[in-house]
Amino acid sequence: MTTPVALTIAGSDSSGGAGIQADLKTFAALGVYGASAITALTAQNTKGVTGIHAVPATFVTAQIDAVFSDLDVAAVKIGMVAQAASIDAIAAALARWKPRHVVLDPVMVATSGDRLLAAEAVTALRAKLMPLASVITPNLPEAAALLEEPIARSEPEIESQGRRLLSLGCRAVLIKGGHGEGAESTDYLVAAGTTLALAAPRVATRNTHGTGCSLSSAVAAGLAKGEDLATAVRNAKSWISAAIGSADRFSVGHGHGPIHHFHTFY
Repeated sequence: MTTPVALTIAGSDSSGGAGIQADLKTFAALGVYGASAITALTAQNTKGVTGIHAVPATFVTAQIDAVFSDLDVAAVKIGMVAQAASIDAIAAALARWKPRHVVLDPVMVATSGDRLLAAEAVTALRAKLMPLASVITPNLPEAAALLEEPIARSEPEIESQGRRLLSLGCRAVLIKGGHGEGAESTDYLVAAGTTLALAAPRVATRNTHGTGCSLSSAVAAGLAKGEDLATAVRNAKSWISAAIGSADRFSVGHGHGPIHHFHTFY
């Protein structure tokens, strides 16, 4: 029996709700073996980020090489990259190892509002990581920031931004609608010649810490298991909606609490 393996390249969240901790929980919940390469340590809780310590780019490279030289990695999820030097290291490593699937979550700002990516590194992310991505998973503010445009407010504007993001080299774009308004939260999967709208009831909860990390990891898990992109995104959307819907079963922290990654188990 072949064990599907996914690698997360991202930052650590000391409170356990986002970053690599959320990614590994997601992989485990969805039946995928998770490995990790840590790009940064954050001093973080449900109320905010109080410190960031970037891992040296050479050690990011060492972690990635250690995993790929031994494990059969079927999919890679990239989250918080922190600095331009790490982006260079990740791009070079992926060019060497050529993973089958790369899910890029262009993490710029935490749920708490704290910035997680240096402004000068956004250009490097656009130029060096986006062209390697099977799919990128920005939320509405991130999509706008990548294009240096105002936030899209309507479906035609969202699809238009998705098309412009495709022109930067990625093969597909999943624009997440969690920052939108209305009774439904709709995500848009934009690929060459197609747009797929995926809607789910918007859940009234403040416990949304790690939602973006977990959704992108759920897509990576699906791809690692051999699902096509549309199926992986559909399944990830269903799973994340249930995880958000179950978040209030937890009482963790005093700010934006975590979602319930293991809602199907307890």
